[in-house]
Amino acid sequence: MVQTHWLSSAATHCGAVRNMNEDAFLNRNNDGLWVVADGMGGHEAGEIASEMITSSLGAVDVSQPLSDVVDSIEDTLLEVHHKIRTYSRTHCEGRTMGSTVVSFFVRESVGVCLWAGDSRLYRYRNNTLEQVSDDHSQVNEMLSRGMISQEEAVNHPASNVITRAVGASETLYVDVTLVELRPGDLYLLCSDGLYGALEESEIAQHLSGGNVESATHNLIERSLQAGARDNVTVIAVKMQ
Repeated sequence: MVQTHWLSSAATHCGAVRNMNEDAFLNRNNDGLWVVADGMGGHEAGEIASEMITSSLGAVDVSQPLSDVVDSIEDTLLEVHHKIRTYSRTHCEGRTMGSTVVSFFVRESVGVCLWAGDSRLYRYRNNTLEQVSDDHSQVNEMLSRGMISQEEAVNHPASNVITRAVGASETLYVDVTLVELRPGDLYLLCSDGLYGALEESEIAQHLSGGNVESATHNLIERSLQAGARDNVTVIAVKMQ
């Protein structure tokens, strides 16, 4: 396998409306592991949930064989899931708290995405932006069943209803997908605050320059200018 090198940059902001940031990110650039978590629950509950995820994944041993690293990431998310549910019962009177998560781990020419919820992983390759992850959301389920059109999905009243999140329901299912890495690929992990504020065509435009630091800075700035109603977190990773 070809050894792939990479550069990454990460940034987060509470957005143009909210005064508390419930997003969290993990940028283990030297280890090839990146995570974005978007907490929910308010009153610091969402912030705690997302922080539990990133701090726990920060301790994953990435020196293991690839399959074992993937298992460790999934096992860690399941452990955090139960910790969040316990915390909710003991500190939040059992009210719903949780966090979406999207993680990306790279080894040689293979990338692995594990996720739950609607935080996304995109790939920008050959001037084309493609969504790698698949939203766990009510609207996306309606789309896949042909109940609504792509146009109807854009401003659908249920657009903020997610169907999976770490800690939010009794059982957690984590999706996993593999991607083949190519030199020049640029990957973007983000919370829904970004794509809720900017069209995908504009997101692609900011990735086209290939500079990860400029991309993260410009995407945050443009989302704020567009009146981002949610917290915004972005991590850009470029394969060398």
